[in-house]
Amino acid sequence: MHMRLVAVGDRQPAWVDAAFSDYIGRLPRVWKFALCTQATSRRRKQGNVAAAKQEEGERILEALRPAERAVMLDEGGRQLSSVELADAVADWQRDARDVCFVIGGPDGIDKPCLQRADFCWSLSRLTLPHGLARVVFAEQLYRASTLHEGHPYHRA
Repeated sequence: MHMRLVAVGDRQPAWVDAAFSDYIGRLPRVWKFALCTQATSRRRKQGNVAAAKQEEGERILEALRPAERAVMLDEGGRQLSSVELADAVADWQRDARDVCFVIGGPDGIDKPCLQRADFCWSLSRLTLPHGLARVVFAEQLYRASTLHEGHPYHRA
């Protein structure tokens, strides 16, 4: 199983890139994790937010491969504990489909993308900046990998 993150927002602060890279560097090599960033669609003061969100959604759908399991990170998704995420990742590994996680733009993920989702995951009920969501995602993915390896990183 290979994993990817498609994330809208191609410029992040250095601390986001550093923390994200640190956690991703710890993931199992067999996952062959890859990050695919996409530019945020331009929003004007009096522009149409829905049009920008739709444009981002179209690019996300183009980036998804037909056989991939699509996991959308969305505030309306299901919240999981770290153990539940680890179990979900283990289930996904057993069915051997590649997994593509998606973090949308500043206004969220467009409805057609959500309809394409095999699973919608909410990191928190809190509103998180996109960079921080990216870091939390990476840390939780690393934590999930350590849980099933019996590594002491996760202390419950």
